[in-house]
Amino acid sequence: MNFSAESKVLIQGISELLGATYTPLMQAYGTQIVAGVNPGDGGKTIANIPVFDLVEQAIAAVGRIDTTVIFVPPYQVMDAALEAIAAQIRQIIIITEGVPPLDMVRVLRKAEATETLVVGSNCPGVIVPGQVLLGIHPPEFYLPGKVGLISRSGTLTYEVALELTRTGLGQSIAIGIGGDRILGSSFQQWLQILEEDDQTEAIVLVGEMGGDNEERAAHYIAEVIDKPVVAYLAGYTAPKGQFHGHAGAIVASRIAGLGSDIGSVQSKLEAFKRAQVPVADRPSQIPALVKKALEQA
Repeated sequence: MNFSAESKVLIQGISELLGATYTPLMQAYGTQIVAGVNPGDGGKTIANIPVFDLVEQAIAAVGRIDTTVIFVPPYQVMDAALEAIAAQIRQIIIITEGVPPLDMVRVLRKAEATETLVVGSNCPGVIVPGQVLLGIHPPEFYLPGKVGLISRSGTLTYEVALELTRTGLGQSIAIGIGGDRILGSSFQQWLQILEEDDQTEAIVLVGEMGGDNEERAAHYIAEVIDKPVVAYLAGYTAPKGQFHGHAGAIVASRIAGLGSDIGSVQSKLEAFKRAQVPVADRPSQIPALVKKALEQA
């Protein structure tokens, strides 16, 4: 992982509505956006950033690029990501929602073979407060600090960050891992990254109903993570008995011995209880739980 103020950043889909909207905001935060790509728009400039038709043309003009942020429409994401990987870009953030699952599978196979980190799809991106904004996080909610924040929910990421900021608990980094069915990086991967990160002293994990991501994360925390972790789960008020999650996750959870009730809030709460991870009832409780966990660490 190399997300810093020195990172050189490309925007794919810089002429799309979201790309054109958020590129100037990232730039204003200090992110070094060195080029944009939008086929057919080569030769133009947006926010004083040169635009190219192809990624390889951008690299030929501006040199090495560390990270690309993708805003192209869902059915163009696979081509954009594979083009970036072929151009040796090793950090890819996919903001676009609704990427076809099989397209993501093809991207992730190539990413695994080339040791490329993929964040998303359908995510708010990554922010290192005070250094770099890569995506659509509202930067005014964040404060440089020592809490690593990982979340499945975009807007809850912002809300939890603001609760931490209001009590003086800044963030070392905040990541939205995404909400689509097939994701590039998991809770486990980011837990491991934050466990090894010298700037992170505590971790906040924000989960949701459905799937088995939180159960697997809880198991991983119990086995591997030494730093204090606090969790929050969205979905406390979901109707009892309502089905959540998808068949693949349920089958996989039974195979893994995680139980047949995977995906419910009760299943996730029990998993965190077994891992001795305190769970906040609401976002406003998170700062107090983090402070208590740091005092006991």
